[in-house]
Amino acid sequence: MDSLLIYGSYGYTGRLIAREAVARGGSPTLAGRDGDRVGRQAEELDLEGRAIDLADGPLEDDLREFDAVLNCAGPFERTAEPLVLACLEAGTDYLDVTGEFPVFERLRQYGETARAAGITLLPGVGFDVVPTDCLAMMLHERLSTADRLQLGVKSGYGFSPGTARTFVELAGQGGVIRRNGRLLSVPAAFRSRQIDFGDGPEHAVTIPLGDVVTAAYTTGIESVEVYGAVPEWSEPLLSATDSLRWFLERPSVERAATRAIDALVDGPDGTALATESATVWGEVVDDDSGERLSGRLRTPNPYALTADAAVSAAERVLEDGLEDGFQTPASAFGSEFVMELAGVERELLEADAQGSAVPEPAD
Repeated sequence: MDSLLIYGSYGYTGRLIAREAVARGGSPTLAGRDGDRVGRQAEELDLEGRAIDLADGPLEDDLREFDAVLNCAGPFERTAEPLVLACLEAGTDYLDVTGEFPVFERLRQYGETARAAGITLLPGVGFDVVPTDCLAMMLHERLSTADRLQLGVKSGYGFSPGTARTFVELAGQGGVIRRNGRLLSVPAAFRSRQIDFGDGPEHAVTIPLGDVVTAAYTTGIESVEVYGAVPEWSEPLLSATDSLRWFLERPSVERAATRAIDALVDGPDGTALATESATVWGEVVDDDSGERLSGRLRTPNPYALTADAAVSAAERVLEDGLEDGFQTPASAFGSEFVMELAGVERELLEADAQGSAVPEPAD
């Protein structure tokens, strides 16, 4: 992993990924805007560090010597495109750990350009969207006639600063679903349903995760919704964010929130990383036949899984290479990729004659 550049390496997620890479015997180069923080981290891990500011102009000379860049610096709406444009000029593969649907949609549009440049664009190699993407592909492989996909996520994990800043930026944008091949802007908590994450039905509402782009690309299914488990009492509060968009989108409010996040938020501690878990659920439906199939994945803490998945993806890109152009984790590595990660368990659920989920033997 000596030819890997980790950008945003000193943020919470970047630190986890850098340490995981070193633990596996890699020697990535660390980079970020703050040269002092990069320098301290590089010294601690005995790695090379570089100060690279995305606002400083052409970046291709900074990237040309690397076979791949792994971007860990969110919000990715600000950092992904400058790095991708530099990677296209430098001939360097691009990976990141975003879950932001506008970023996936934007990078998808660079697919042909990336193919012509001979590079791979592989966003979303963290908790967003590796488990959901692999589960969606697995379900579609078993019900290939499905024309509707719903995904759900349940997790009590805390936010890192980067994730929290992304949440602030997206909070005023409402929600999004995919319907008949088109991305549709919808109100926050646009739709609700009950989802069994393993302990009986729980309340869940639509959330704007990147699977509305990636799962459609991976499976070809043109109607996709993503749900997050929330207490039922919180739904009116989530819906109310639409009436506050004008306030949340004000630059002064965003700057104040960002300063507060940087001062107060640092992400899950070591105990939480080692003990907390998350559950991912998915269901595909063939509307013509009424046939449906669902499944669940139980994963480690999302940040722990992100470190494992991101380093594993980077290793495979560096060692084996991928087809050029835009890729998702499942289109790049197959539906079993998530099962290669530590601590992941999978359960396939068949619907009985009454439509209730009946567990099959676990993998």
